[in-house]
Amino acid sequence: MGAAEAIAFTTAATAEVGHFIAGRTAEGRSGRRQPVWNPATGQVARQVALASAEEVNAAVAAAQAAFPAWAETPPLKRARILTKFLQRLNEERDTLAAMITAEHGKVFTDAQGEVTRGIEIVEFACGAPQLLKTDFTDQVGTGIDNWVLRQPLGVVAGITPFNFPVMVPMWMFPVALACGNTFVLKPSERDPSPALYIAELLKQAGLPDGVFNVVNGDKLAVDALLTHADVKAISFVGSTPIAQYIYETGARHGKRVQALGGAKNHMVVMPDADLDQAVDALIGAAYGSAGERCMAISVAVLVGDVADQIVPKLAERAKALKVKNGMELDAEMGPIVTPEAKARIEGYIEVGVKEGATLVVDGRGLTVPGHENGFFTGGTLFDHVTPAMRIYQEEIFGPVLACVRVNDFAEAVALVNAHEFANGVACFTRDGNVAREFSRRIQVGMVGINVPIPVPMAWHGFGGWKKSLFGDMNAYGEEGVRFYTRQKSIMQRWPESTPKGAEFTMPTAK
Repeated sequence: MGAAEAIAFTTAATAEVGHFIAGRTAEGRSGRRQPVWNPATGQVARQVALASAEEVNAAVAAAQAAFPAWAETPPLKRARILTKFLQRLNEERDTLAAMITAEHGKVFTDAQGEVTRGIEIVEFACGAPQLLKTDFTDQVGTGIDNWVLRQPLGVVAGITPFNFPVMVPMWMFPVALACGNTFVLKPSERDPSPALYIAELLKQAGLPDGVFNVVNGDKLAVDALLTHADVKAISFVGSTPIAQYIYETGARHGKRVQALGGAKNHMVVMPDADLDQAVDALIGAAYGSAGERCMAISVAVLVGDVADQIVPKLAERAKALKVKNGMELDAEMGPIVTPEAKARIEGYIEVGVKEGATLVVDGRGLTVPGHENGFFTGGTLFDHVTPAMRIYQEEIFGPVLACVRVNDFAEAVALVNAHEFANGVACFTRDGNVAREFSRRIQVGMVGINVPIPVPMAWHGFGGWKKSLFGDMNAYGEEGVRFYTRQKSIMQRWPESTPKGAEFTMPTAK
């Protein structure tokens, strides 16, 4: 799918994005709809159906019915289906990327990267037989053996955000399916189409009906999943207030929950850093995907005299950003996802001005020729931001970079550690001791040394600290395997090795 196909994909305003339940697409029956925008043109591209509680229940029922057979399917056979799915993903990666660009707005090359990072999780999940191996102890006691099983939970659900409509669902369902669970996905209603396409690819790969389901919807659908007795676990990625709500509500209803929340990712630039590299890193990490990334760098912490050297370079680059329709291959930044999001981001820019920060580059009022109605905001740069300002404290989730000046390394570390969010952080330096001390002392879940966006690879796992993660386990990797399985310990002996007579003391190894 190329640019022409992507444009065609979003021109049918009457088209409705429905659900995928029990192996078939299903039209919405609630009577409730919400527009899906093409953010580059500012036009409604289609309508997404918002599920009723009954439609959510139907998806859960389909997953529950499919669970026994899928759980009993050998891990190798599950892995073979995932391998076929992997093949179809590789064949259709550009189609998925174009869908992302058409409904989210991020540039096509960035969308391709998103699909690739999602594919890597599927590649990891294809190792299900190895991942589900457990421990065995022979002769743990005389004539007694002890081993462990990891068994699936049942029906699990994923609630995913608009900023990564392909990658974040793939943080969840490939691992969940590999472990023998069945899955209900509630994607963002802002860009719902990729989820349905993924469901079709899974079906083409031979996944049994009901093992993977999609329900589109809003808070009503979320609450229906959170309170449903047959849903055993919830995975979520989104803002911190909603993450906390998901965690508390899910836990109250007896569910296992991993809820990844917001971020305010800092990048500390030391005086000895390669400043040109630091500028490149800040521009890409702050303005890539219009700043709509949970791992975007939104705060530059400039140590010593670095600010006077680096801010003019940042300003020059921010002003020169190529902001276009994301399907134009030379675009560096696309539009904001919805008009409401654009208004919220530009509201924060006004707040920053009122708070006394120096607005070095103002991205408001940007018009892209040929796309005058698109939801565009240019790269915005603030200097002399202080920790007391809202633009420092709160997640803006847009192309706004705040520069904070500090005197030394210790002050930089203290600043980062004092923030309530602790998702990602970076430090640019040539000093090995600084890098080591930063890595050990910083209270943040994902750390980059001369790496601006340190998103872990598929076999490691993604997760922040403090208010960036609610729950005990990170997404994907071996942590994901643990999240989507329960441990069962089995001890066994046979009559020939069992001593006669009742024992009334605590059993111990003999």
